[in-house]
Amino acid sequence: MTNNISSAVAERTGLPLKGVSAVIELLDEGATVPFISRYRKERTGSLDEVSIRAIETALKQVRELEARREFVADAIESAGAMTDNLRRALAEAKTMTEVEDIYAPFKPKKRTRATIAREKGLEPMAKKIMSGYLPAADEEDIEGAMDIIAEWASESTRLRNITRNTFNRSASIVCSVAKGKESEIAASSLAQYADFSQSVRRMASHQYLALRRAEREGLVKVKYSLGDNADSLDDALCRAFVPRSASGDCREVIEDAVCDASKRLLKPSVENEVSNELKENADKVAIDIFASNLRQLLLASPLKGKRVLAIDPGYRTGCKVVALDAQGNLLDDGVIYPTAPKNDIEGAKRTLDRLIKKHKLEVVSLGNGTASRETERFLKSSGLIAPEKVFVVSEDGASVYSASDIARKEFPDKDVTVRGAVSIGRRLIDPLAELVKIDPKSIGVGQYQHDVDQTALRNALDYTVMSCVNAVGVDVNTASERLLSYVSGIGPALASNIVAYRAANGDFSSRKDLKKVPRLGDKAFELCAGFLRVPGGKEPLDNTGIHPESYGIVDKMAKSLKVKPADLAANNELLDRLDLKALAAAGVGGLETMEDIVKELRKPGRDPRTDDNSGAFVPEVDDFSQLAIGRVLPGVVNNITAFGAFVDLGIKENGLIHISKLGRRVNAVTDILSLGQRVEVKVIDIDTARKRISLELIG
Repeated sequence: MTNNISSAVAERTGLPLKGVSAVIELLDEGATVPFISRYRKERTGSLDEVSIRAIETALKQVRELEARREFVADAIESAGAMTDNLRRALAEAKTMTEVEDIYAPFKPKKRTRATIAREKGLEPMAKKIMSGYLPAADEEDIEGAMDIIAEWASESTRLRNITRNTFNRSASIVCSVAKGKESEIAASSLAQYADFSQSVRRMASHQYLALRRAEREGLVKVKYSLGDNADSLDDALCRAFVPRSASGDCREVIEDAVCDASKRLLKPSVENEVSNELKENADKVAIDIFASNLRQLLLASPLKGKRVLAIDPGYRTGCKVVALDAQGNLLDDGVIYPTAPKNDIEGAKRTLDRLIKKHKLEVVSLGNGTASRETERFLKSSGLIAPEKVFVVSEDGASVYSASDIARKEFPDKDVTVRGAVSIGRRLIDPLAELVKIDPKSIGVGQYQHDVDQTALRNALDYTVMSCVNAVGVDVNTASERLLSYVSGIGPALASNIVAYRAANGDFSSRKDLKKVPRLGDKAFELCAGFLRVPGGKEPLDNTGIHPESYGIVDKMAKSLKVKPADLAANNELLDRLDLKALAAAGVGGLETMEDIVKELRKPGRDPRTDDNSGAFVPEVDDFSQLAIGRVLPGVVNNITAFGAFVDLGIKENGLIHISKLGRRVNAVTDILSLGQRVEVKVIDIDTARKRISLELIG
């Protein structure tokens, strides 16, 4: 069975069987995807994290299919209906749909028209009709027999496949406005679906999710249409099902039963299948985009070594301001009122001047919510700080964090407004460390995140966070409990134990000390140690991505050059002299592992995130009224969807670069744009009524 599963996973993923088998063994041993991709390259044939994640996903699908296959086989055996042909068909079935088609005739049924006809003893008559003989009977009995024949037709794998193929090839989805909802949909963001029709084959993921939302909100009615192919489908079903021996009135009765099956049973069933498949595919696209956007946000460059003035802007209640040191610790807080209705510009200047001088603050992290643009104008005209040192950051989810248990635990004596401002500031200092505290769905990137399968979304986003955390590495002495929980092999319970141990015993001085943490056993240590960093500890290698199990390899590499292990760190001249192939041949270690070790030794303790936050985005416009068709402006990509990229131009309203404006050969927006990317765009259309801006990418 194990070999069959490995083969099935290899077939689904297109990856080498040997590597797939190794990954499955490691996953079954409890290893995580980041651990396998980073520290088990020799065993897997250097499969990367994307491939290993694909294997993990396919493995779950294959095992679910095997479990269902076994259930169906047992059910058919219990019914005494198993045959060699059925057994062979089940063994060869490669999809859940094929398994369900085999099971359909044997599945327990609700009380149906066919059930009622069987209770009347009409099944023998139905069999006679299917053999080509129409017995003399009253009309009611004939209709009962037809109900049984219709059910047989609906359970026919051949007829189901004919119907499926016709729908996939020829069906369209047609929307019409629900009665009395004309004005409501016209004023909504879903107005384009008021009179919408699209073939199933050409249905875009975002279109399908949007029309489902419109239907759920009662704005439209949705139906499938086969157009001119409806009659030809019924003809094809009849040709495939009616026995050649049937003729005359007998043939007509069977054809009527098949047409009834088509209308009442086959089409509705296949419509549900098509809907589910469209939804599943649309969910996958939306979730993949959301995960990609989230990854880019989490791996955004940290602004290290800067003391931050963080501001959560507002009107009536003022702007909450906090002072943070370079590690994100709260130093001071206050409130200013530089915007309407108070417009206390001078008072705001005095407060900020005091905070900046007292705490030696160097940059500003300004939330992008209500009153953000007005506050930004005040800051840049105040003369207190250089305009290029004012960074506008997304505050999506800050309110969620500020009211969370995590925030209350961090700042038990501060209200939600202070906590929110601290979060805004920390997002500039270290986006990853701060954003992991927030439900990923609340971060505000992607499309239709509330319309997709929530379990699949949660799994994808949790995996993305875990992947990013482990790619960067975590300082075990400063990391929050939430951040530690995403480290390979740790989880919430062990993260809590690590923080409690740290509080009781002080900072960890080595990775070995982790073994003193309650319930952190050998397996957990193996999975987490390489991703945890101990800066300034007793063992320099503890501040690298080199796993403790490979420290002996580093010793042997140093001995081959007649130097000490510490001499190798950041010493490219020595590292260039290492003959890794010779060392691998001598059994010192695997070649891939030693190559990774050398990369770590070249830049020990490095942060893989590129530190390019040298200056903030300075927009050329600050109000919608300043836009004009044809005007070229700088901007920053702040959201990516399947249909285009949204660009921050420096005003409240984002502009949209539709995918059609990115070139004919572009299959996905992510092919050429990324979150946070600086772009130059041209305004090509302005919808003043709905405050919509259409853009074209320049260059």
